[in-house]
Amino acid sequence: MNPADEFLKHAADCQQMAKLSRDRQSKATWNRMAQRWMGCAERFKQSQAARTPPRRHRRPVADREAA
Repeated sequence: MNPADEFLKHAADCQQMAKLSRDRQSKATWNRMAQRWMGCAERFKQSQAARTPPRRHRRPVADREAA
């Protein structure tokens, strides 16, 4: 499992705990934790996108020889 998926799993667990919590303060705490995990997942995805260099498209050999 990649880190972003792992973070989203933690967020889902926190959301479930928020639903099961009876008092308002606990619900709010679990929901804040879920939001933080989702933020971690998003930041990880953005950092991966920034690290991955764009693919260069090359012309087929036949096109290069004709030029």
